[in-house]
Amino acid sequence: MPSAHPLEPGPDEMRDMAARASAVLVEHIASLPDQPASSFEGIDELVAALREPAPEGGSEFAELLAQIGEAAVRGFNTAGPGYLAYIPGGGLWSAAVADFLATAFNRYVGVWNAAPVFVQMEWQTIRWLADAFGYPAESSGILTSGGSMSNFSAVVAARRAMLGDDVTGGVVYVTEQTHVSALKSAVLAGIPRANVRALPGDDLLRMDPVGLRAAIVDDRARGLRPFLVVASAGTTNTGAVDPIAAVADVASAEGLWLHVDAAYGGFFQLTERGRAAFAGVERADSITLDPHKGMFLPYGTGSLLVRDGRRLREAHDVHEAEYLQDLAEHETTPNFSDLSPELSRDFRGLRVWLPLKLHGLAAFREALDEKLDLARVLYEGIREAPGIEIPWEPELSVVAFRMGAEDDTRALLDRINASRRIFLSSTMVGGRMFLRACVVSHRTHRDRIDEAVGIIRDSAAEVAGAAPRATGSPP
Repeated sequence: MPSAHPLEPGPDEMRDMAARASAVLVEHIASLPDQPASSFEGIDELVAALREPAPEGGSEFAELLAQIGEAAVRGFNTAGPGYLAYIPGGGLWSAAVADFLATAFNRYVGVWNAAPVFVQMEWQTIRWLADAFGYPAESSGILTSGGSMSNFSAVVAARRAMLGDDVTGGVVYVTEQTHVSALKSAVLAGIPRANVRALPGDDLLRMDPVGLRAAIVDDRARGLRPFLVVASAGTTNTGAVDPIAAVADVASAEGLWLHVDAAYGGFFQLTERGRAAFAGVERADSITLDPHKGMFLPYGTGSLLVRDGRRLREAHDVHEAEYLQDLAEHETTPNFSDLSPELSRDFRGLRVWLPLKLHGLAAFREALDEKLDLARVLYEGIREAPGIEIPWEPELSVVAFRMGAEDDTRALLDRINASRRIFLSSTMVGGRMFLRACVVSHRTHRDRIDEAVGIIRDSAAEVAGAAPRATGSPP
């Protein structure tokens, strides 16, 4: 029987809604391997149907659930095994359950007093991440909405620690391959765009430590104040990993803050190959990680680690909220509101803590090793295909390739994506168009990569005018 208070459904209504929603989700996830990698059929009609005045009365839940389910299969299928574009985000079922619990319990975790055990759960996830990167006990961190917010807080912490209140003449060093969020973060933090140096990379698109040092010396000679260098542990375009140890040597010698943007690649640190690629990362002053990438968690799960936790707090704690005077920090657990721009925030920690406790690190390590292997399978499968050019071997799980002129490369992308079994994206490197496949989803396995190899080779043969084999057959 419906509740007298519609915003407070009774136990039976809650169970019914949860069961119906769960059934839709289970069916959707089970069908992901068979869903098209992209779908835009009927999109105009579906979008138009949403343009309506705010309803005065309510609707049937079953009807609304059907509408939501229909919307979920339109656009890029970012959760499916064939989605290899941009940086995929698979979304673990255990994390979805954690979010359901967190939002239903709806406890505030901005200060430890409000939900001490939940806050400790979230803080423990930060400690686990810090341990994975060899950070000391005095390190700190925060779960954020994503890499952009993590990079912003890192730049703010570096600016405060290295420049104080006067940012005049501050200079930031990146490369042409550094994620655009680093530039945006610097600008939002008050650094003039002209003072963000995009240095040319080496032949492998990595930061050149010699060029970095020369740029720092030159800027200092002009009266500027170099204070921050951003290295990448896996660029978005090609997965290139900057020589972190050598960059750390320069940063240390020149007195700069070293931030490592490991949003995409960072969790490969859990694997032996990742640790070798990221040698020296423990020397970074701060590290950005995106659990919604390498830990396969839902979008909206980022993180920032800072080696000297005091500096993160000094950059974000303004001590001006008198109405919070009763909420003192615990001796071992921080108030997250002191470590971030956010005061109101959701309980992100449970969607990290629960999957880690439920599955264990070994499950994530095995999955990440599989992604590295699959990238190599894709690379080996297409590198000798007629007309395909692959200038760089994959360092992590991104394979970038092209085909002759830009028109041919664009035609190749169109043919690949028309298969609707895989979906790739394009980018520009050195003024040339490249296609890129990024293997990160926990749902992508050898069968789909073998299929991708066949689709790419067939599509390249068609663009080149050669007779194609049966679409989807492996080489």
